[in-house]
Amino acid sequence: MDNKEKDERYMRMALQEAQAAFDAGEIPVGAVVVCKDRVVARAHNLTELLGDVTAHAEMQAITSAAATLGGKYLVDCTLYVTLEPCVMCAGAIGWSQLSRLVLGASDDKRGYRRFAPEALHPKTEVESGVLAEECAALMKAFFAKRR
Repeated sequence: MDNKEKDERYMRMALQEAQAAFDAGEIPVGAVVVCKDRVVARAHNLTELLGDVTAHAEMQAITSAAATLGGKYLVDCTLYVTLEPCVMCAGAIGWSQLSRLVLGASDDKRGYRRFAPEALHPKTEVESGVLAEECAALMKAFFAKRR
């Protein structure tokens, strides 16, 4: 399986997490952490359930992956996330030293690339636009439903 196929496979898992968030009334963002071809964390937004503005999918996934792997650094890991991370999450991604970040949809209003493009660790590779249309469609459906 080549990188494009792997990226799409794991992004589909992140989309399943985003759908779980959607179904629970959370903003539909999903995240999956993969280390050496093994899924070590899956998460989605829990801000409403926990009443915690920091309970973004990425934060939940990073915390879970660190616990699973037994350390705070996620070198050799890839984070798949359905929406471009915010500045807070980008900072956490940077501190965790994730080797790779794979993004679905862009977030032109609140994404880290607009406000803090240097927030990630300098060695973190970024791949964007993986299943972007599907990721964006879920977000659009969620906000259309709320209006």
